[in-house]
Amino acid sequence: MTTPAPFVQLRGICKSFPGVLANDRVDFAVAAGEIHALLGENGAGKSTLMGILSGRYQPDAGEILLDGRPVSFGSPGDAISHGIGMVHQHFRLVESFTVVENLAIGLHGASWLLDAQVIATQVEQLAARYGLRVHPRARVGALSVGERQRVEILRALFRGARVLILDEPTAVLTPQETRALFATLRQLAAQGAGIVFISHKLGEVLAIADRITVLRAGRVVAQARPGETTQAELARAMVGRELGGPPPRQRTPPGPPRLVVEGLRARHDAGYEALRGIDLEVRAGEMLGLAGVAGNGQRELAETLAGLRPASAGRVRLDGHDLTNRSPRAIHAAGLAYVPEDRLETGLGPDLAVADNLIVRDYHRPPLARGPFLDRRAVTERAARIIRAFDVRGARPWLPVRALSGGNAQKLLLARELERRPLALVAAQPTRGLDVAATEAVHRLLLEQRQAGAAILLISEDLDELLALSDRLAVIYEGRIIGVLDNEALDPDTIGLLMAGAGAA
Repeated sequence: MTTPAPFVQLRGICKSFPGVLANDRVDFAVAAGEIHALLGENGAGKSTLMGILSGRYQPDAGEILLDGRPVSFGSPGDAISHGIGMVHQHFRLVESFTVVENLAIGLHGASWLLDAQVIATQVEQLAARYGLRVHPRARVGALSVGERQRVEILRALFRGARVLILDEPTAVLTPQETRALFATLRQLAAQGAGIVFISHKLGEVLAIADRITVLRAGRVVAQARPGETTQAELARAMVGRELGGPPPRQRTPPGPPRLVVEGLRARHDAGYEALRGIDLEVRAGEMLGLAGVAGNGQRELAETLAGLRPASAGRVRLDGHDLTNRSPRAIHAAGLAYVPEDRLETGLGPDLAVADNLIVRDYHRPPLARGPFLDRRAVTERAARIIRAFDVRGARPWLPVRALSGGNAQKLLLARELERRPLALVAAQPTRGLDVAATEAVHRLLLEQRQAGAAILLISEDLDELLALSDRLAVIYEGRIIGVLDNEALDPDTIGLLMAGAGAA
């Protein structure tokens, strides 16, 4: 099969940041009607390369060709005016605005308030043409995650995008929404659009892509078509070595209930009730997965269990001890560890040293403390021991955390929480944004804790991850648990329907 003639081409792209060569003579092309997948570990150079294509960065060397002619983009607005649009993983929409108002933001010329009906008609025509069902007058805050993604795609198309760059587009979608998105992408390609598909989900890449390019350390190391390669070969190209995979999930009988949640209620920051009577139990030596579309109470549940958000009603017990509304320090001392979903905003202090981050739980106790003073030698020795034990690569005791890769920062966070062998662990989105190698390492750590007898509540929007690791799976919808299923009976479509609220009544 011949490769279609490219209408967007990056040739010899080089880009450096202080101390980092992000792109090293990269060639990458997208043809009309093609879905071209871009793979690579965190830090491989994908974001920088797409930042150059979408006008966020300018290359140090190399050129961009559009329809065979050299072009340069000084800004994202410049890129979209040339037909290059990007749909980010974290949507950039104003929730209080309607779909039409979001699409009109930034338009030049006549007042868009006067042209709202014209825009609405154009949106309806675009939506019908590409199968992107969404009501132009709907408020974005009332839309599902899948519908918001359609709005982002419509916005790029509305502004004339001929090339769409999609960054981790299925990260927060149900299986049904993912299938709908794939149908849309195929329809866009069939009508001549070029699509760059960035993902860590190798099975999805093989299902949707026409062509695949793999970056490692800023260079192109492999190119293939789906019928010519496998997930294992792509993973090996991404990391430069064979991946062993996580240890198998042992079928050992769980122990007695350890973490028990009864009738738990809590409020969102905006004041409405986010948790509406949660009942859960996680047994010793069990991993209970919690599935749900983002925004259905997962974050509030994790924060309430960890003592970061007050419960308005209900009880949390760990081995029979009531932890409801205790302080985070008291909850951790009782044996409940917590890995928050945002590792650099909530979990770690990025400007602090690795050693400082590792002692935040017990800096006030010997041997780390001697009276009111820290024992710097003891702190350094402890940090070095934990770094070795958890294989936090690139870390040194007094290196700032922000210098670590995303995967190693996450391993550092897990190391701090797991080092004292907790009775229970609440892990929220522990592999979000991580590449295949870092994800494998995190999965291994979680399974080791489960085998050691910890009760683990795994909160994730990655259904494949939940199916691979969980012994049982609970589904949360609008602040309630609407189903708890044994892993042996798990079916992605059934779970997807529950995630979308089917049977919630």
